[in-house]
Amino acid sequence: MINVAMVGLGRWGQTVLNSIQGKSSRLRIVHGVTKEPELARELAAKHGFRLSTDLKDAIADPQVQAIMLATPHSLHVEQVRMVAAAGKPVWCEKPLALTRAEAERAVAAVRAAGVPLGSGNNKRCFASMRELKSIVDSGAIGKILHIEGHFSNEHSTRVSGGWRDDPAESPGAGMTGAGLHVLDAFVNLAGPISYVDARSIAKKEPPDPRDVVAVLVEFASGATGVMATVRAAPVYWRCHVFGTDGSAEARGEDTLIVAKIGGPTEEKTYPHVDSLRVLLEAFADAIEGKAPFPVRPEQMLDVIGAFEAIITSLAKGAPVKLAR
Repeated sequence: MINVAMVGLGRWGQTVLNSIQGKSSRLRIVHGVTKEPELARELAAKHGFRLSTDLKDAIADPQVQAIMLATPHSLHVEQVRMVAAAGKPVWCEKPLALTRAEAERAVAAVRAAGVPLGSGNNKRCFASMRELKSIVDSGAIGKILHIEGHFSNEHSTRVSGGWRDDPAESPGAGMTGAGLHVLDAFVNLAGPISYVDARSIAKKEPPDPRDVVAVLVEFASGATGVMATVRAAPVYWRCHVFGTDGSAEARGEDTLIVAKIGGPTEEKTYPHVDSLRVLLEAFADAIEGKAPFPVRPEQMLDVIGAFEAIITSLAKGAPVKLAR
């Protein structure tokens, strides 16, 4: 069992906590860090962990073997560097940073320290997405020509206020919360992105926004893609890969639809898993040296680079080519 500290005990920090505490045989939270301890004392007592108000306390805690961050995005890089400098593995909620240059600083720090770096790209761990990745990598649908992706999660109607409505912390409307997961899926399936053309239309500004982001992308491989996110729409996940020999579509967390040229369309539903727990236990594997974390650092950088380009494209109303 690996003892970890959870830094940030807000909505998502508690989601991370509830995915593993008392449920995982690999990880347990023994230390929580929050700027509002009066709001977390009952939570800490319920789950049996120590509470403090400073990341430095968790880093110095000899019981803590690794640290997980669920903090505002602008804090991630310096916090990752602090943890890495102490020689402890660090898992950071996505996005790792808001620019590629900043993300490179975080990656350089963990590489210099020789510690594992994890990230919060849990949609990779949907049963449907793991099967989609396997199908694509097997070559069963041929060479990738095009990908379509959509993730909406109705957060604008349920999660608002504070840094989440601050464009400096969460730029690009729904891109920072939901759209990043689609970008990660794209990079995981088709590799680095070389060109983006993004548009955003807002029918109502925050709080409780009504907006849409749509993006056309081109990959370094020459494949194309389109993605969208609607902050007020019902929860919906779709990632559809079109190849030279067929197509494969992940629909929701558990369903995969595969069609071959000249053949039948097959639909299969896989057993549901807690994708966040799967991801966190993959971090445990990385800590114990059993397997690399499934999101490689270079992929983290590619995702943040594409994200930064999309934010620039939204601001300029023009396409952006990514430097390689």
